[in-house]
Amino acid sequence: MPGGHAQTIWPALVSRQFSGTTPHYERERWDAPDGDFVDVDIQRAANPDARWLVMFHGLEGSSRSQYAEGFAREAQAAGMHFAVPHFRGCSGELNRAPRAYHSGDFEEVGWILRRLRERSAEPLLVAGVSLGGNALLRWTEEAGHGAAQTAQAVAAVCSPIDLAAGGHAIGRGFSRLTYTRMFLASMKPRALAKLAQHPGLFDRERMLAARDLYEFDNLFTAPLHGFASTEDYWARASAKPHLHTIRIPALVVNARNDPFVPAASLPRTAEVGAHVTLWQPAHGGHVGFAGGRWPGHVQTMPKAVLNWLREHC
Repeated sequence: MPGGHAQTIWPALVSRQFSGTTPHYERERWDAPDGDFVDVDIQRAANPDARWLVMFHGLEGSSRSQYAEGFAREAQAAGMHFAVPHFRGCSGELNRAPRAYHSGDFEEVGWILRRLRERSAEPLLVAGVSLGGNALLRWTEEAGHGAAQTAQAVAAVCSPIDLAAGGHAIGRGFSRLTYTRMFLASMKPRALAKLAQHPGLFDRERMLAARDLYEFDNLFTAPLHGFASTEDYWARASAKPHLHTIRIPALVVNARNDPFVPAASLPRTAEVGAHVTLWQPAHGGHVGFAGGRWPGHVQTMPKAVLNWLREHC
């Protein structure tokens, strides 16, 4: 398929339908320290002592996103437990607190990983996709040497590690007409439901008028999570400036034709630390990487990423 847009859209809409049976999850609801809750979907291995693979989903994603089900199948084939923690509001039920989730939500990531680590005899293998990958890298950066107590290795897939570059890219041209519109179609109703739950949280008319993620973040994401503005949020939450601080094996995968993440914004080897491996293939789109015969499947990326993580056990 020619071009990053086709390589993004086709796997998400078509190739995923030919990837095998739907994974079976058991859902757990955890009470968060602030009185809210987080829903975690778990696919258990036959061996109770098996290793754990954890995956953080992307913007408006869930355990049913095509990439999550791809990782679930690979974990099952490897005999591993698999967990998909849902960012708040993404599990199908509105969360209680005014806050939601954001690209730099490393404190939430850390709390979730620590709870899962209590169940595992060995440190976790952890992947994050798109937004979830950036948040995972931010946790790894903040944790420093301490990350090794919780995670053996981490991988971020198609993550907008330079949020300003990604935010501007998705707000232009075809991306604005398709992806921005798709995201806002779910994000704005959820934000308005949050407003009904917590009156006065933001200006309803300004939310209805928001036409891109910059405006949405300026009105909702930034102020609700302690940032002064969209610019402040994008700058402080981006993982790219801190990749040199990572102290455990970390894989950062970005296709160079990803319409969400401009190739010019991707890090070079000299900009990252010795623990970071960069994969920057020419093709793949945004979390696409369709493989196999027509109409394709979405197992190529999860298989390659899990193999890399297992090599660093």
